[in-house]
Amino acid sequence: MAFWRLATLQLEQFRPGIMSKAEMGDNLIMACMQIGPGEEDTGHEHSFDQCGIVLEGQIEMFAGQERQLLNANECYFIPSGRRHGWKTFDKPVKMLDVSSKSMSSAGS
Repeated sequence: MAFWRLATLQLEQFRPGIMSKAEMGDNLIMACMQIGPGEEDTGHEHSFDQCGIVLEGQIEMFAGQERQLLNANECYFIPSGRRHGWKTFDKPVKMLDVSSKSMSSAGS
């Protein structure tokens, strides 16, 4: 079991421009992420559902043809197989993201 205090949670380098802390169970992954300003994911898809909430900042997200500007305390849900991505603007964005594990990633 894991308990997080988001105000003091220590994030680690995940990839350039993104800091993260993740907990993985048998079926779910919970990640707190901070994405730097001016970053972008032009789109990807995967075989698991994903949802989350923006904690701080502003991010534009898209899933399929839908595009939405999200601010703190706003949520998203992305069904498996749907192409999606995001971009940040002039300030970092902090998010709490939860996804189910695909069968191929279970145990890896």
